[in-house]
Amino acid sequence: MTRALLIVIDSVGIGGAPDASAFGDAGSNTVGHILDARGEAGLAVPNLADMGLFQALVHSSDNAWTDLQPRPNATWAVGREVGRGKDTPSGHWEITGLPVMEPPHVFEALESSFPQALLDALIAQGDLPGILGNKHASGMPVLRELGEEHIRTGKPIVYTSADSVLQIAAHEGSFGLDRLYELCRTARAICDDYRVGRVIARPFVGGTAQDFKRTGNRRDFTMPPGEDTILDTLIAAGRQVMAMGKISDIYAGRGITETRKAHGNMALFDLTLTAMDDLQEGGLMFANFVDFDTEFGHARDPLGYAKALEDFDARLPELFARMAPGDLLIITADHGNDPTWAGTDHTREQVPVLIKSKTLDPAGLGVRPFADIGATIADYLGVPTTPHGTSMLPLLGEKQ
Repeated sequence: MTRALLIVIDSVGIGGAPDASAFGDAGSNTVGHILDARGEAGLAVPNLADMGLFQALVHSSDNAWTDLQPRPNATWAVGREVGRGKDTPSGHWEITGLPVMEPPHVFEALESSFPQALLDALIAQGDLPGILGNKHASGMPVLRELGEEHIRTGKPIVYTSADSVLQIAAHEGSFGLDRLYELCRTARAICDDYRVGRVIARPFVGGTAQDFKRTGNRRDFTMPPGEDTILDTLIAAGRQVMAMGKISDIYAGRGITETRKAHGNMALFDLTLTAMDDLQEGGLMFANFVDFDTEFGHARDPLGYAKALEDFDARLPELFARMAPGDLLIITADHGNDPTWAGTDHTREQVPVLIKSKTLDPAGLGVRPFADIGATIADYLGVPTTPHGTSMLPLLGEKQ
């Protein structure tokens, strides 16, 4: 059976991006600084280590952390983004063969971030009494600051970040989840004129600033890819593309045959294991484990991030056991989000590319463009790739 499994451990960067200074991120290193925060306790991820995580880290980080190099039993590489982004869509699109060379619009002003015409259209078309926020903010702090006023006034909280994003937070009870989704669809149509990458619904519950909590009902309304990715070429070849977690949102549903969602990394891991039984010959399962980014990277919680990595790693033997002899597994990331860094935004980093198959010999492949991942999957599944990227398969020998 020939199938591909592509897992994005969202924001698990390994530093070393040569253009990090252009993004204000020179010296950022998500995995490296988590290791530093753990100190002598280290990071207990034996399965990721066996796939070459620490080889990739050392290669990307000028030989720092050189005492963390067990001999890998898989193929590893360092992924380097060519496009001009450090957010979720640009990273994922480039992984699947579409570098984003002209990034979408970012609202750079820290206060009064959005054009008044955009807000006026949103208020009018959404039948709103007004909006709160209109600034750069992080999820939980802005809820604690404005959540009670939102409940009292019915005005949704509208904010942005260093990414190309318009986020709308609203209370599931007082505002309504369906109403929030409809407002985000309205905002998506308005934001098309401004080339905004994502509109994100951020629902929350609770009665006071002390007990507000975001729920698992987040929805991303993404600008669709402007060109084909390998997901489109798989669809054109009649293949199955199973989207796990928020993958379908990232591609605006394009190139997807089936979507399955769960809230939380462990629930998504359970769902992924079950879905493997339904993955057909020649198909791709594409999963995004988002908690690393949303719960620990943006929250600047290195110890929580470390525990999440260990919890994920502990489940990997279950995944390995379900792999058929012809399955190809690639675990990678889309950008960094160094939990020790200043601010709360993503960081421009290189990422690990960890490749496991029961039929391929282990190897180290150095630095590769993100698009090589998609090209490798396309080559393995026997479908055309995009004009970007080169398959890594010719560099790998078959196990005897």
